[in-house]
Amino acid sequence: MDKITSKKLEKYFDVTKKALEQAKKNEGEFSINPKEAFDDFIDMVSRYIDDAEYFRKKGDIVTAFAALNYAHGWLDAGARIGLFNVKDNKLFTVD
Repeated sequence: MDKITSKKLEKYFDVTKKALEQAKKNEGEFSINPKEAFDDFIDMVSRYIDDAEYFRKKGDIVTAFAALNYAHGWLDAGARIGLFNVKDNKLFTVD
């Protein structure tokens, strides 16, 4: 698949908006230590990159692209909350 269909886009909008609403209503607290969080974030990024490679090999470049965006989202989130000591604002959403 090399096209984003309206149906697929609507699905992603719907899921993301529902997740945002749930998150906004349920502020949490850190339940794991920073080292565990660091390891978990790196694991999630690695898994999404692996998923992207899998979908690319299947010819599903849209889902591969989506998986890469998820991976980078995890990286940006980790950078913003200080899990990663990075300063490169071309690779991360940091100042």
